[in-house]
Amino acid sequence: MPVYEYECPTCQSVIEVQQKIADPPLSSCPECQSPVRKLMSMSSFQLKGGGWYADGYASTNGNSEKKEPSKPAAPPCQTGQAGAGCSGCPAAASGK
Repeated sequence: MPVYEYECPTCQSVIEVQQKIADPPLSSCPECQSPVRKLMSMSSFQLKGGGWYADGYASTNGNSEKKEPSKPAAPPCQTGQAGAGCSGCPAAASGK
């Protein structure tokens, strides 16, 4: 059940009341019977664990840019020697 806070302007007290959502709001101060006003307070609701957001949508590096697909590695030299016969081979051009 949620906890609601009410403030009494007459006696300056703040009252915390545990109520169901369907319950009517508190209308008078339990101490002085003056009208109270409902306060907006911080919620105690927290999401913990992995969940759908962390698993499905969050990026690992902190930004949402799409990564370019990596290019396939050059095939290994067929002969093991970079020479004149390998002039068209990508491995020979890089000096491997």
